[in-house]
Amino acid sequence: MSVHSEIKKVTTETLRKMKFDKEKITMLTAYDYTTAKMVDAGGVDAILIGDSAANVMAGHETTLPITLDQMIYHAQCVVRGVDRALVVADLPFGTYQSDPQKALESGVRMMKESGAHAVKIEGGEEIADSVSRLINAGIPVMGHLGLTPQSIYQFGTYKVRAKEDAEAEKLIKDAKILEELGCFALVLEKIPADLAKKVSESISIPTIGIGAGPDCDGQVLVYHDMVGMNKGFSPKFLRRYLDLYTEITGAVSQYVKDVKDVSFPNKNESY
Repeated sequence: MSVHSEIKKVTTETLRKMKFDKEKITMLTAYDYTTAKMVDAGGVDAILIGDSAANVMAGHETTLPITLDQMIYHAQCVVRGVDRALVVADLPFGTYQSDPQKALESGVRMMKESGAHAVKIEGGEEIADSVSRLINAGIPVMGHLGLTPQSIYQFGTYKVRAKEDAEAEKLIKDAKILEELGCFALVLEKIPADLAKKVSESISIPTIGIGAGPDCDGQVLVYHDMVGMNKGFSPKFLRRYLDLYTEITGAVSQYVKDVKDVSFPNKNESY
């Protein structure tokens, strides 16, 4: 029996069961094969190919510029590196919002061409038709409410969402709509912890929080932020587990020095 066949793969059903058993779900982003291998080996339950690739991989200011083709490429790379985790890929801005048929075509392309296990899309009631079309075609959908970065120009800010009663009520309603439509899980981004707790308790599908307090059914962070590759981005919700920016720039500086003073390569490193 091969090692691979003994690994119990995480599925959408696994996440539902984890919520039922009150076991917290762990999720991180990955955008390439090497990172995906490490993140999977570290034991996360789910890997998100986030459209945050636009920021951390391509240097864009927002997530809006990334294309479906580029997201499929990143997802293909990640899928090749994963043995255990559930792999979820974002459908990028403009590929699903107003046209359910376009949403279906985008979702089908992502699933067929990348091998991802599910897609994630942002929004509530206003994208209900697109969610339905995807789910009816057998494509698992993860919802995303609260701060939805693809709508950043509509919001005009990355501040905490749903502090006001009206927006909070809409968010709860949207969460219930997404559950009824058949989403298998929901990301809740940058909303008050009390509201995230309320949403998590009012629906039967798992909630995965980012800046939404400890009472969500799971947590997600951007890998590059969590390992400290980024220096400039320090939101309140981020915990850095490493300072790779310092480690890597230090290693590069040492390499430059060693080459300049001809201490690399040495005799043992030469043929």
